[in-house]
Amino acid sequence: MTTVGILILELEIFGAQSLKEKRFILKSLLDRLPNQFNVSVAEVGHQDLWQRSEIAVVTVGSSRKVVEATLERIDRAVERNAQLRVIDQILTFV
Repeated sequence: MTTVGILILELEIFGAQSLKEKRFILKSLLDRLPNQFNVSVAEVGHQDLWQRSEIAVVTVGSSRKVVEATLERIDRAVERNAQLRVIDQILTFV
């Protein structure tokens, strides 16, 4: 059975003093995650705030266990980023 997993992360962005700086920091993350984990990623909230962001990460797999493991690895990777802090997260399966 196919499983779709959605991970929504609310982020605090350190060091961004403008929307341009925020976009620079986020672009690195939004480019790296799909290449490293074969997922889709988009900024879905707080686009007008320069020290906050909300991103959604989506992946599809053959089982919930595989999808959940992938999203947990992504969460850990984002938490290791020194320019970001995860404020909240929501994990959903379809």
